[in-house]
Amino acid sequence: MEPVYKRVLIKLSGEALAGGQGFGLDFEKVLEVSRSIRECVDMGVQIALVVGGGNFWRGRSSGKMDRTRADHMGMLATVINALALSDGLEQVGVDVRVQTAIEMRQIAEPYIRNRAVRHLEKGRVVLFGCGTGNPFFSTDTAAALRAAEIDADVIFKATNVDGVYDSDPRENPNAQRFDTLTHLDVLNRGLHVMDSTAASLCMDNHIPILVFNLNDPANITRAMTGQAIGTRIQ
Repeated sequence: MEPVYKRVLIKLSGEALAGGQGFGLDFEKVLEVSRSIRECVDMGVQIALVVGGGNFWRGRSSGKMDRTRADHMGMLATVINALALSDGLEQVGVDVRVQTAIEMRQIAEPYIRNRAVRHLEKGRVVLFGCGTGNPFFSTDTAAALRAAEIDADVIFKATNVDGVYDSDPRENPNAQRFDTLTHLDVLNRGLHVMDSTAASLCMDNHIPILVFNLNDPANITRAMTGQAIGTRIQ
């Protein structure tokens, strides 16, 4: 099957990489995701990724800690996930580069927009770590920002739910899933797709978002070839 996108930014939640254990890394899950990404790379799609860090640390849930310091800790958690995913991708034969918004030259390149685009044009997968490099901004906002900077066709938000619902499906068995929404719907209805900063940034830059479940990593390939999965926000 042929892909319907040329350049895609995939936002992976940290929890999705934890597998069934709910915390830390399930490396078999990392490899499953890596194999699906490899299929898309083989189709000729240019892929960048932003990975969350919630499987290790959530700055906004840190209690009495200083929020700025807690968010910096969360940025480091995203780098752990980015390095793990880069290892999984290399194991399945994908050329990959990790770039971080906070410099740590011994283990990753600093984020430079033109260099990232050049890597993508050469067929390399680029992993963006450390979010935006600033506290008080989520990795969803980082995904929206990087997608705008690299001129991505779409953001894939791969998470542990199969789309966007009008209420939490884990608490309400009658929750209704949406097939399509607008960015304004997300903002006006307060739907928990991504934070309002990220949603506004996508709306202002006309970046569509596709939300789908990563429990089956093959959904990445399905989404890439235009199959009807998840919820599309445009």
